[in-house]
Amino acid sequence: MANEAILNAWLYGGECKSNLPKPARPLHFVLLGAPGVGKGTQAEFLSKKYGAVQLSTGDVFRAIKNMPAETLSPAMKEAMEAMKAGKLVSDDTVISIVKERRGCLASGYGFLLDGFPRTVYQAEALKTLLGELNIKLDGVLNYALDTEEVVKRLSGRRTCKQCKTTFHVIFNPPKVEGVCDKCGGELFQREDDRPEAIRVRLQTYEESTAPLAKYYEKEGLLITISAEGSPEEVFNRTEKILKERLGI
Repeated sequence: MANEAILNAWLYGGECKSNLPKPARPLHFVLLGAPGVGKGTQAEFLSKKYGAVQLSTGDVFRAIKNMPAETLSPAMKEAMEAMKAGKLVSDDTVISIVKERRGCLASGYGFLLDGFPRTVYQAEALKTLLGELNIKLDGVLNYALDTEEVVKRLSGRRTCKQCKTTFHVIFNPPKVEGVCDKCGGELFQREDDRPEAIRVRLQTYEESTAPLAKYYEKEGLLITISAEGSPEEVFNRTEKILKERLGI
């Protein structure tokens, strides 16, 4: 079960308290993985199994867009301005936003950091912050999948023009080809779901995260896991590796 109190504090700021029982051994992981590898699904499984809370910086940025301007911190306002201008949010701004949420990192429930860090500079800042909080990373779970398999997964996605429900031509096909089960609307393939666009995104991801993976490999924290197969198969693989590496 998702820890809503921690998630709300992560998204919107404020006090980070929860009445749910804390795990005997909170686990602290960074999650890496290209778009389409199923990282989000694995985070859900990990959270349910071990109690750690998935903390996504992408979710924070989406929440910021819908928050009243007067409630935003200076760092959140900087992020909003960058996003409005179509620019990347700077490393220092992202780090500041995470620091504002340090209580979520030290909540006692553990965390699954998703989307942060994205650069070695951010990783160094996280290391310093966790040191101040007396928290040690248990590992960096790097979900890996062949590029063509990722393209197959993402390019098969179809979105309803009316209600925005998504389907997949192989893994979750509609009852009637090209027609939304939910509202009867027309299904279409988004521009960023076309194979050529996906390959560009994957190349950009690999170029940006390769130094980060090397950094964590040198730190002895990188745990690369094959994302081949069903979500359940990938999670079984993850459980086995964590048991062998961490004894959990």
